[in-house]
This record gives sequence, C-alpha cells and structure tokens, in this order.
Amino acid sequence: MKSYIQRMGRSLQLPVSVLPAAALLQGIGHYLPQNWPAATFLQGAGNAILGQLALLFAVGLALGMSEDNNGAAALAGVVAYFVPITVCGPDVVSQIQNISKSSLNPAYQAIEGNVFIGIIAGLIAAAMYNRFHNTKLPMALSFFSGRRLAPIMAAFVMALLSVVLYFVWPFFYDALVSFGKFMVGLGAIGAGLFGFFNRLLIPTGLHQALNSVFWFNIAGIDDIHQFWSSKGTTGVTGMYLAGFFPIMMFGLPAGAYAMYRNAFPERKKDAGSMLFASSFAAIFTGVTEPLEFSFMFTAWPLYLVHAVLTGCSLALAASMHWIAGFTFSAGLVDYTLSFRMPKAHEPWMLLVQGILFAIIYYILFDFCIKKFNLATPGREPLEENGDEGEASQVQVSDDDDKYMVSAKIIYAGLGGADNITAIDNCTTRLRLQLVDTDKVNQATIRQAKIAGINVLDKTNIQVIVGTEVQFVADALKQLFEAKAPIETGTTAAKAEAPAAEEKSEFSGQSVTLNAGLNGELINLDQVDDPTFAQKMIGDGFAINPSDGQIVAPVDAEITTVFPTKHALGLKTSNGLEVLIHMGIDTVELNGAGFDVQVAQGDQVKAGQPLAQMDLKAIETAGKKTTVMVIITNMIEVSYLRVQTGATVTATEAVAEATHK
Repeated sequence: MKSYIQRMGRSLQLPVSVLPAAALLQGIGHYLPQNWPAATFLQGAGNAILGQLALLFAVGLALGMSEDNNGAAALAGVVAYFVPITVCGPDVVSQIQNISKSSLNPAYQAIEGNVFIGIIAGLIAAAMYNRFHNTKLPMALSFFSGRRLAPIMAAFVMALLSVVLYFVWPFFYDALVSFGKFMVGLGAIGAGLFGFFNRLLIPTGLHQALNSVFWFNIAGIDDIHQFWSSKGTTGVTGMYLAGFFPIMMFGLPAGAYAMYRNAFPERKKDAGSMLFASSFAAIFTGVTEPLEFSFMFTAWPLYLVHAVLTGCSLALAASMHWIAGFTFSAGLVDYTLSFRMPKAHEPWMLLVQGILFAIIYYILFDFCIKKFNLATPGREPLEENGDEGEASQVQVSDDDDKYMVSAKIIYAGLGGADNITAIDNCTTRLRLQLVDTDKVNQATIRQAKIAGINVLDKTNIQVIVGTEVQFVADALKQLFEAKAPIETGTTAAKAEAPAAEEKSEFSGQSVTLNAGLNGELINLDQVDDPTFAQKMIGDGFAINPSDGQIVAPVDAEITTVFPTKHALGLKTSNGLEVLIHMGIDTVELNGAGFDVQVAQGDQVKAGQPLAQMDLKAIETAGKKTTVMVIITNMIEVSYLRVQTGATVTATEAVAEATHK
C-alpha cells in the first residue's frame, strides 16, 4: 500500500508540473497595466489551466500509474472523469430529483472541478488499462481489443461508481468541507500543523496526499487556485503556501552552510559541491529534495528539527498575514511572479522572515551536528570493503545470454524477489527499490562486471551497468516476475565483460572529440552525479550548456536513441563508443524537454545538430542540465583531446575552459 501511494505521489507530479505555466501567465498578466487587453488575455490563459486541475489530475494519474505510460491510459482518464461529473452533475441530478438546480444539494454543484473526483478517475482508468490493455476479444469484436478496451471499461466502471457517488457524494463532500472549515478555523496553528506534517511525510512520499487537501479543491481550501485566481480573502488565501518561502530560499540553504562548515576537512570540497548546488536549486526553484535527502536518513534528528521549523514558519507567516504564493514550489521564480498578485499581502516581509529563519537554521544545525555528532554530508563514516559481504557463486545455464547471466548474478546479490519491490532503469544504471538494502551482497553483484553500486538509502539502490542496461533490466524483470529462486553453483564465463581482451583500432591512440556545445566545459569529477563523477561508466568531459543545442562530438553512427530522449549512443567507424547524456536524472522527465533530431542508424558528422534541450523546462522540473560526453570503452584510449584545447588521459581531469 505504501509503495502504491508513493507511486501515486510521483504520478501527481505530472499534472502539477503544468502549474508553473499558469503562474507565468498570471504573474506577467498582473505585472502589466490592468487596463491593457494583454493583461486580461494572459490572466485568462492562466485561469484556463487552473480551472481544469481535476481533469489534469485524472489524465496525469492515469498515465503515471499505467504499466507502460501509454496514451490510451490518458484517454481512459479523460473518459473516467467526464462520466461522474456529468451523471452526478446538476443537470442530470435535477432531472432525476425533479427539482430546480438552485434547490440541489451544493455537493452536486461542486462535483465538477473537484480534484478528488479527478484522482479517483485517474486511478480507476489506470487500473482498467493495466487489467485490459492486452485483452484479446473474439474476432467479431477484435477492433475493441487491447488498448482500445481500456477507455470502454473505464466508462463502465465509472458509470457504476457514479451510482454510488450519487448517494454517497453529498455526505462525503459535506465531511470534506467541514474538515476544511475546521483547519481554516485553526488559522495560523492549522497552517503550522500542515507545514510540519508536509515535511515529515516527505520520506514516505505521502505528503502529496496531504498537499492535495490544502492546495487543491478537495476540501474547499484550494489555496493554489484561490491565490492565482485572485479569489478568497486577502491575508488568508495563500497561508498554506507563504511560509515555505523563508524555509526554501533562506532556512535550508543556511542549514546547508552549517553542514558544510562541519564537514571533515578532507571531505569538505566534495560535500560543498553537493550542498551548494542543492542550495542554489532550493533558492531559485524551491526544489529542496536533493538537500533534504542528503541528511534525511543519516541525520534524522536534524530532519525533525527542519520539520518543526517549517511548521513554525508557516504559522508565523499566517499569523502576520504575510502572503505570497507558488504553483511549482517556493523558490525565487514563483516568489517574483506572485509579488504583484492581488492576493499577495506584504510579501516583502517574507524576506525579513527568511533572514530570521536563516539565522535560526544555522545556529540549530551547527549546535545539533556538533552536540550529537550527526552524520551530515562530509561527516559520514567511510564504508569498508568488508561490508560488501562474501561473494556467492550463482548457477547459470548454457542457454543464458550475457544479459541474463548478469541479471541472475545481480538478482542473487539483491536477495531475490523477496527483497525486490520495483525495477527501473535509465541510460546506464538499474534503479531499484528494495525491502532492505542492508540485505544486499555487493560482492556477489560485482561478479556481474558492473561499473559500480550506489546505495541511496534503506530502500533504494542503483547498480551501474553501462549502456546495455536496458537488456539487463529486461532480463532482471523476467526473473522478478517469475519469482525465480536463487540457485548457487558455478558462475559461467559469460558473466565476464564481453571481449575484454580484444583491442579496437584506436587502442593505445589519442582520440579527439569536438566539445561543440555552447557553455562551460567542466571537469567530469565536478558533475553532481556520483556515477559520472567517479567515472564508473567511462571517462570524458561535461558541459553546463547555455543554449541547449547538442551536436555530434565526432563522425559516427547513431547506435541508440533512448526512449526517454535524454541520451544518445554513438559509435565511430573504428569502434569508439560515445554516450551523450543530457542532464542529470532527466530520465524521470519521460522525454519532456528534449527534441531529438536524429534516429538510430543515422550517420552524423562532428558538429552536426543531434538534439535540442529546453533548458528552462528541465530546470523548472528540478533537474540539472549538465551534459556529459562519455567514452564508454575509454580503457583502450591513451589520450582524450577535447577540441577546445584541453587534453585528458584516461585518469586525468579535463582542465576548466569556456567554449564560446
């Protein structure tokens, strides 16, 4: 159940990611003179998005909760949403009850646009898609088989559910409204309680459910829509939003500085790189998860302090009626856009409050770290190799290809199906959710000749496989779905890296790549991703791009265009394998923000455009735009020369330079 709700929380990010567009339109519209037609036009465009949140939630959840994120699931979500809001809407209900619309229970008037209905519709649609998208009907009905059947079944199920809603909805809606009125009646105390539990629930992913009650139209509070639509009461509307600005723009970055100051001297540089980058994201965009997860588990008492201070900040801002609003998160971008909104009330005082909380955060974090010797970034105990466990020999079959061999070894090292809860992958690594990462035998996994292992927390681990990760992931999913037993025996030679002794034509030679992108050329070890920074996949260089245009670094063939569009694989005529990875953790965007202009099998020349990154969209989604260009078989290269003039060996770092 917990994992289902966590997945639901991640799926909610898709419709929520649309809200910054509404904020931008509304914010600009209110910065313009209000007698200009353009101001009315922009505000109306923003309201068009805000007025359809329930439908966006239905579509987003249906798509995100479906097995393969197919568009047919989104269509099922649309169908599932329109059935209940029509059947239980005022037009139909007034006819059924034979009374005028004005005499109806207000619940029927409010069912359209209620986000709770959108959430239910999205979940039902996803369930119908997952159940029926592979169903084959008799020949006479074959046109309606498979994915076409999902929207049809969603319509039938929601029609039945609408019968239940007809009787239950008025009572349920009245209860929701009563809860909303109760929380609003608590005033600043209610806002403080919401802020505290909002942060406290982040490790579980359940905070999204709590947010929906206060930020959207479930219990009648609807703080985001009310603020950006200029409705509600000035000084009250937005009180469940405003108090986050002092925390995300001031408090957490100050806490990060305290953690940096307390890092061990020999590890301060590495800790500082991560903390300062995460702090910038928190200040500018309001994305705090990278910073919070850096100490959430290793120094949990400090995270509890953070949750309490967040509650205090919301309570203080609400009690003083200092109001600003956000749609995406409480960073500088949303703060600036909301500053001129009619419901913004003394928003500049949130900056004063922010300075106060920055001082409090620094003092408390510094005291707690020293007093209780907390393992914040740069103070973690060093891991011993012996903790990896004793390697087990895994039995494989002669019929297994090299990917299944690797999968069986990794499967055994993870603890088998009993310890695995979810399998996913990006361009180079397996992203795994486990019951307990302490049960992992890293020594066994390393027999699969993988590049590295990143244990993120108690339930999440990454295994760096390389560019062939998709095939290993597919084999691993087969083992997991079959609940295959772990068989010990002799590990087959096929687990070895294929053709490790073979030498390519470029073996021992110098290789020149064209940096090609506009931006800042940086050392690979400065990349904010340990897999790339530790060169687990290979050596190369990285660029912080300035315009998003991605070009070929060398004459080559396009061997891979990843489905999520965030990475490309190239291979030269003499066997050099190059990976272009656009952004960090951008696999989670499912292709949004990328326009790939080549296809697998295309022959390209150095400098030829390959793709375009929408840098603003990627940053708004909370991801870094750093582009990594990696030679995945770098072990055979003596020198790598970047055309901007910097030279690198297989073990040296690229000198800092600027490509203009």
